[in-house]
Amino acid sequence: MSIKHFKKAGSVVCFFLSTAVVLAGPDQLWQFSDKMQEAYRYVLNLQPDKAKEVLDQITSPAEELHKIYLLSLSETVDILITEDQKRFDILESNFSKRLQHIDQLSDGPDKLFLKSELSLQLGFNLLNLGQNLNAVLSIRRAYNAALECIKKYPTYIPIKKTYGVLQVMIGSVPDKYHWFMSLLGMKGSVTTGQKQLQELKDSKSSLSIEATILYFTVKGFINQQFAEAAVGLTECLKDQPDSRLILFLSINMLMKDAQSAKALEAITALENHNQGLQMYYIEYLKGEALLNKGDYENAIAAYQKFLKGYRSQSFLKDAHFKIAMCYWLLNDETDAKLFFEKAKTVGREQADPDKYAAAQLLENKFPNKKILKLRFSTDGGYYKEAHEDAKAIQFSELKTLKEKTEYFYRLARLAHKTEEYSVAKIYYEETIALAKENPWYFAPNAALQLGYIYREQKDFVKAKKYFELAITYKRHEYKNSIDSKSRSALDQLKAAKV
Repeated sequence: MSIKHFKKAGSVVCFFLSTAVVLAGPDQLWQFSDKMQEAYRYVLNLQPDKAKEVLDQITSPAEELHKIYLLSLSETVDILITEDQKRFDILESNFSKRLQHIDQLSDGPDKLFLKSELSLQLGFNLLNLGQNLNAVLSIRRAYNAALECIKKYPTYIPIKKTYGVLQVMIGSVPDKYHWFMSLLGMKGSVTTGQKQLQELKDSKSSLSIEATILYFTVKGFINQQFAEAAVGLTECLKDQPDSRLILFLSINMLMKDAQSAKALEAITALENHNQGLQMYYIEYLKGEALLNKGDYENAIAAYQKFLKGYRSQSFLKDAHFKIAMCYWLLNDETDAKLFFEKAKTVGREQADPDKYAAAQLLENKFPNKKILKLRFSTDGGYYKEAHEDAKAIQFSELKTLKEKTEYFYRLARLAHKTEEYSVAKIYYEETIALAKENPWYFAPNAALQLGYIYREQKDFVKAKKYFELAITYKRHEYKNSIDSKSRSALDQLKAAKV
């Protein structure tokens, strides 16, 4: 879950820890009061300080657990958006105090839900900051508490959110980590996770809006149904027009669905709605959209603004690499080489774009300009321009096997995006034949996309064949994400018994 998730919460936590309360029975639905709902809206609008102001006004002991939940959610979203290590240190301390407090509560579904949810939120942040082992241990605590809650209290609605997310996460883990998940006693299924989120989404719980956001995020980042996810999130905005989080996720889905023009419109709307957390990552997405459009100078400016404000090591390598590509396409070889070399020394190789950039940098040469333009035009949904870019390429001028393989791969992607499925299948097959076992992502993604085409055409035997083929490729830049998507697709085929 393709999302990035109050720094002044300490005094509230101390209040929780120092106040003895008599809790009411468990709220099977979790329906917030009007005041709590107002704070919730501020959380989803990425305004943690405003949310805290409202939460400070809520003193009813009956709402204590709702308050703990919203404080932790707000802090989690803060860190996932900003990736600020200093803020995380405060968050980690707050989480520890809250979990100690939760352990002292009477046994019941609320206790298990909060224990699971807070552990999962902490796990997300640890993963995002590269602390993988601690993240897995936190996620395991979340899994065990969620499973116990589901078994003991099957009619308790809120746990469907946490359990659903855990099922999706574990169910889409790449094959090479299955032994580790089994060792930890964790099993997952994307289909089961989606069903849990769907049930919460359709309930009267105040958490249904979160389930809706998560449901469509899974649709996009896991199932690759970006168009449906973009439409779903756009519908959410009608009910939550101030939600910068939903708008942020919509931009991500539009970018993934090759709708850069619409993404740029949504980015402008988000820029005009600039209260709350600074979202420097949006400048990275803006740079991507402008690069796809062919507006290289403004793309450089957006990437530079991102680099100036972003505090994480993620996407730094790719941003420098993309600036180099912009200069390369502007025929400015001096600045292109400057940023190409700088990209080698910055950032980390954890996010997929950084891995891809690192692989290109290792080759120590610039890519074919014509193929590069075809790639960006197709990725942005500028198909008229992409067809012109394709016509400008003569196969005879392609010198290396990689260039020839990528050429057919780019033609396949363009045909697929423009719904010329018969043509796309031919070019994807040619990509697979040419690539063989070379460590490029072209062949495994060609196999994944063929699986999607055949699934759409109800040829489930061939769909299964190509999803399985995608997983067999051992080394490439996008292995984790392609394996995850392939396993999710196979899980859905199995669940549908086709």
